[in-house]
Amino acid sequence: MITVKQVTNYLEGIAPLSYQESYDNAGLIVGDSNAKVTGILVCLDSVEETIDEAKKMGANLIVAHHPIVFKGLKRFNGSNYVERTVISAIKNDIAIYATHTNLDSVLNGVNSIIARKIGVKNLQILAPQKNGLKKLISYVPKAKKDDVLESLFNAGAGHIGDYSHCSFSHDGVGTFKALGNAAPYVGVKGEIHYEEESRIEVMFERYKQGAVIRALLEAHPYEEVAYDVLSLDNENNRVGLGVIGELDEETPTLEFLTKIKSNMNAGVVKYTPIVKSHVKRVAICGGSGSFLLSAAKRSKADLFLTADFKYHEFFDAEKQLVIADIGHYESEQYTSELLTDFLKQKFSTFAIRISEINTNPVNYL
Repeated sequence: MITVKQVTNYLEGIAPLSYQESYDNAGLIVGDSNAKVTGILVCLDSVEETIDEAKKMGANLIVAHHPIVFKGLKRFNGSNYVERTVISAIKNDIAIYATHTNLDSVLNGVNSIIARKIGVKNLQILAPQKNGLKKLISYVPKAKKDDVLESLFNAGAGHIGDYSHCSFSHDGVGTFKALGNAAPYVGVKGEIHYEEESRIEVMFERYKQGAVIRALLEAHPYEEVAYDVLSLDNENNRVGLGVIGELDEETPTLEFLTKIKSNMNAGVVKYTPIVKSHVKRVAICGGSGSFLLSAAKRSKADLFLTADFKYHEFFDAEKQLVIADIGHYESEQYTSELLTDFLKQKFSTFAIRISEINTNPVNYL
């Protein structure tokens, strides 16, 4: 039996909720986390029609990109589509889970499938996350250092970029005196003990802190474990908003814009003057990405693909790159495909289907 919680835990292993922006509301919005999953409907927007669609296919879990609820709801009387959707989900025992800006923030998330669709490779985070890393420092008997480090590595500590098992250690002498009801691992109660110890240091992502501390305490032989957790100012180059990558070869700009329109199934592409005849480096941000324009410029992108630029914001390109705005829905529509691929890699005992409903509220003539 697979529960809703098992599915959401798996998705949060890919895109932890701690990666979401402060304004966001990703996570399980409606439903019982302990319910048995009968089927999953994947969509961009969970609206009334998708609740009906899930019901018809026998699915009791909707995995959406956009949260149906962003703000607190004070009444549930069906006065708007948000309330009606939530009411319908509750009536039909359908859980709604959203993975939004946290999925935007991982390298293999929303922007990666856009990149695949238009041929952009060698992706790196455009605006790396700050204040997302921590360091653990502890003191371990030399003979137990490797055991403790292995436990920390298994809990997810010690990963830096494409490297694992990263740590630092330095040998010294620790002292302590066991008092009262203490049962010391080494030494004699009531006497100062000198022990050859190793100071160990490992970095970890903020959201892993609970697991890392548990791993330390479980593997450490001491009754009382001394440790420090420090918040770091380092950027986490594996997490953040937007991506920057390259095409296999320089492509005429208008030809690439035409490819974007076709491959992203966009009704229209709004773009700034073609100040560069060819495109090689491409910055990408699914959804509203105007706030990343400065980062795209700093990255020396030839073109910035995103959505929701306002009229005056187009002027901010300042002839340094081409802005290509393809629309919010258009830029994120393949997120359902990405999520379905993730889910099918893990779960095979129930149906997982992409919604057939087009929830784009914008039409083009």
